[in-house]
Amino acid sequence: MYHAKENRLKLNNVQMNYITFGKGAKPLVMIQGLNTRSIKGSAAMLSLMYRIFSKEYKVYLFDRRDGITEGVTVRDFAADIAMAMDSLAIANADVFGVSQGGMIAQYLAIDRPDLVHKLVLAVTLSKNNDTVRTVINDWTEMTLRGNYKALALDMAEKMYSDTYIKKYKPFMPLLTVLQKPKDTQRFITLAKACLTCNSYDELDKIKCPVFVIGGQQDKVVGAEGSKQIAEKLGCRIYMYDDLGHAAYEEASDFNKRVYDFFME
Repeated sequence: MYHAKENRLKLNNVQMNYITFGKGAKPLVMIQGLNTRSIKGSAAMLSLMYRIFSKEYKVYLFDRRDGITEGVTVRDFAADIAMAMDSLAIANADVFGVSQGGMIAQYLAIDRPDLVHKLVLAVTLSKNNDTVRTVINDWTEMTLRGNYKALALDMAEKMYSDTYIKKYKPFMPLLTVLQKPKDTQRFITLAKACLTCNSYDELDKIKCPVFVIGGQQDKVVGAEGSKQIAEKLGCRIYMYDDLGHAAYEEASDFNKRVYDFFME
């Protein structure tokens, strides 16, 4: 579907899974947020979800590297993506980062401006706040205790709107199964990495066009995370008044907004 393929990159001591789809000539690098599972096995689903980009772009979606260790940072993840892009001869790409992926995308644009043509930062932040600290600490504690049902329900309640949760309430038991971390220590390490984002004072190093999208009801990183980035950069911002962290899934026009910005 949409030329979707699953690939594996092996470079020096780094190994990571990545997905490609689309038949366009231009490169688009998508960086997903914190997830309890890897992207392996999701090529068809993701290519369908982001099919609007498949005509104009060759899309690359990189997973986090294998074998991450305690103390890894989102800046380290940005370096991994830069290395992957170099190895695949990807340069001057449009970059779309969501949540933790938006944190990584900021550092990619700061440290390797040659790799980034345009940048979309969705439901993310550039410096910590009480909201994200509480959420990450709660999620790691639930995982350590093996309370995966509480983790799945809390993630749903924090990310989605009340309307969305009510609509899909019958499927919550299934969510508990799907959201159980496949590798609990890896999930905890990835979650803690969210708290290493401190790019705010370096945002002026980003010279490419930037579009920020956020949710006014964001209970994961807070609405102020998006607003602080846009204010510092003086760039365009769009806030969904009635949506939160999962605006990228709930808003039917979300991908179109991203696409229109890249096409300008």
